[in-house]
Amino acid sequence: MLFNSIEFALFFPTVVALAWWLRRSATARLTLLLAASYFFYMSWDYRYAALLAGSTVLDYFVGLALPKTESKTSRRLLLAISLAGNLGVLVFFKYFNFLWDSVAVGMGSIGWHAPDWTHRFLLPVGISFYTFQSLSYTIDVYRGQLAPTRSLLKFALFVSFFPQLVAGPIVRASDFLPQLETKARYDEQRAIHGFWLIFIGLFKKICIADVLAATLLDDVFGNPLGASRTELLLAAYGYSFQIYCDFSGYSDVAIGAAAILGFNLPLNFNRPFLAVSFRDFWRRWHISLSTWLRDYLYVPLGGARRGARRTYINLALVMLLGGLWHGANWTFVLWGALHGTFLIVERLFGQDCKDADGLSPSTVWLRRFITFHLVVLTFALFRCDSIATFGHFIGAVIAPESIGSPIPPLFVIALAAGVVGHLTSMEQARRWIDRATSQPAFVQAALVSACLVIFTILSSADAPFIYFQF
Repeated sequence: MLFNSIEFALFFPTVVALAWWLRRSATARLTLLLAASYFFYMSWDYRYAALLAGSTVLDYFVGLALPKTESKTSRRLLLAISLAGNLGVLVFFKYFNFLWDSVAVGMGSIGWHAPDWTHRFLLPVGISFYTFQSLSYTIDVYRGQLAPTRSLLKFALFVSFFPQLVAGPIVRASDFLPQLETKARYDEQRAIHGFWLIFIGLFKKICIADVLAATLLDDVFGNPLGASRTELLLAAYGYSFQIYCDFSGYSDVAIGAAAILGFNLPLNFNRPFLAVSFRDFWRRWHISLSTWLRDYLYVPLGGARRGARRTYINLALVMLLGGLWHGANWTFVLWGALHGTFLIVERLFGQDCKDADGLSPSTVWLRRFITFHLVVLTFALFRCDSIATFGHFIGAVIAPESIGSPIPPLFVIALAAGVVGHLTSMEQARRWIDRATSQPAFVQAALVSACLVIFTILSSADAPFIYFQF
């Protein structure tokens, strides 16, 4: 079930109405939300709900057992069971074919024949997200930073909460579980803001991301050698804004839907293309993932506490794994390696700024220009289906200009809208929402109706969110 589908347009208001009708009974309300979350997930493929349930049950009981276990060896064994159970399933479904194919290629290069051990299972939607989310709970309990919940119902809802189940934001138990302990109270202002945030997210997805893909990007990246240099460059810029609008659009819908249901989800994007360094970029892009990698991988490896050489190794390893998290393809590994390299180079030369404070305006914009274009380059790699295709893409860019097709006006309009949307801060967006909600009811109704008409015209049934594949 997609956010940009008729099914969700019917499903979500029904869940909202029932959830607020049952608000006087916390157990009934949470049970409804859990059932709705599993229905939402099972609408894709009911069989894979067993994996979600299995991860939930495993980490719930590991979490209960950890505080009762005094032996360090036993505690480490419990944590290892959680890690093996969650990551084992993730590796099997997402990476086994990729790893075995790589082994087979290596064996073939020396004349050995590798048996065909690849499987044909579909990649479970959202497995990378809910696996990391559930693991964060176990690790926090192991560290003594979080008391385990005794309610399987609440923990199961934390793992499977449908607005952010499939593509985040990745939520921490320390942020979400306390919200389940408070009495549900309808907040009209928060619900209205959530409603408009959903519309903003759908606009980003349907009117910008999907239009960019349909008008130019799919054709150019599908056959880079058949495109002109102008088309290739516009495709590189266009894809950066497509993936931003697609992914941040999903996050907006998730945060807005959760707000209507009475929950707060964390901000996942903060104008990442205004970053003055790659360190700053990762403080703005997919914030819930970058902070997860920092807290559960980079810091445990030693962070920056064990000397420069170890810091560089840690950065490279974290970004390699961060790239691999996105998908089982060498393009993602190389994408992560490039980001790790840029982070290391910035640190080597003392240029790993967190923000623009203390920099002159000219320096700020120069750094933004350089960082943005390096990000665009890596996103072009991210979009290509192989490293060879990326090589063709770069080769076609530096080749003599050829005559291409005229750039579709709708692509230019969508790209301009993406730039404007990206430059709009959250504070400005909130002011726009406040201004919209202060209008007479008939004006708001007309605006909503106009948006629905546009969504209907531009919506594509075969355009899932990009991060569904991760």
